[in-house]
Amino acid sequence: MADPTYTPPEVWTYDSESGGRFASINRPTAGAREEKDLPAGNNPFQLHSLATPNGVKATIMFEELLELGHTGAEYDAFTVNIGDGVQFTSGFVDINPNSKIPALIDKSGDTPFRVFESGAILVHLAEKFGEFLPSDPAGKAETLSWVFFQVGTGPFIGGGFGHFYAYAPEKYEYAINRYAMEAKRIFDVVDQQLAKTPYLAGDEYTIADMANWPWLAPFVAGMIYNEAKTFLSIDEYKNVGRWAREIAMRPAVQRGRSVNKAWGDEDSQLLIRTSAADFDGKKLDWTF
Repeated sequence: MADPTYTPPEVWTYDSESGGRFASINRPTAGAREEKDLPAGNNPFQLHSLATPNGVKATIMFEELLELGHTGAEYDAFTVNIGDGVQFTSGFVDINPNSKIPALIDKSGDTPFRVFESGAILVHLAEKFGEFLPSDPAGKAETLSWVFFQVGTGPFIGGGFGHFYAYAPEKYEYAINRYAMEAKRIFDVVDQQLAKTPYLAGDEYTIADMANWPWLAPFVAGMIYNEAKTFLSIDEYKNVGRWAREIAMRPAVQRGRSVNKAWGDEDSQLLIRTSAADFDGKKLDWTF
């Protein structure tokens, strides 16, 4: 429904919270709100994140690299509780001025440096370790195209459909219809591609799959935005379902989705990860 009483101002100003989930932390300004250092470990990589779809991209990548025997990919992962505003502390803003998870510090060389934004982290690690990103120009271009397809479409699924369907304080028909249509179009793009190839970029599992899977698989499993699976008729995308289920069975994926998970069964949560031993006794099975 539309609000017939609202006329957009000539100059918009922030004068009150808009309501809905996360309203208490949303502001139209950037920068640190609190002076606080980040925790640190001893591994070559320091990841500060949360097991949201964007955060899971990074932890799956690390676990896949370790699964292949890349001991240099050992990482410490610390949970950033975005509901509490940890992303606005000075320590976090230093490694991501955009105050979004995940953010990474690469300490593997002589001079530590930051990498922020989930797509950038995937590309950085793929190039550093020579895995999950083809070296031939055509294969690399195809893979990166699907990575940035996800970077571009993710906000329509999350901040668009997810917000207006699940989190907005009021349900507006226009906004829900607009973003539901776009979410279904995105699923159709992926479904048509997966009708031709087993993975998004071709015959091999790549960072293209790691980028897109955390956003699309929860819809297939019915584990995101309440009844969104039914609302969007996700079961009609059979190729996406096949792909999502196959990737969900990978041991590295099951480990990666538990890192920095701060909800659900306690046995499935791993708030801080410092070594493979931290997974002992954890409930990692996630099939659907």
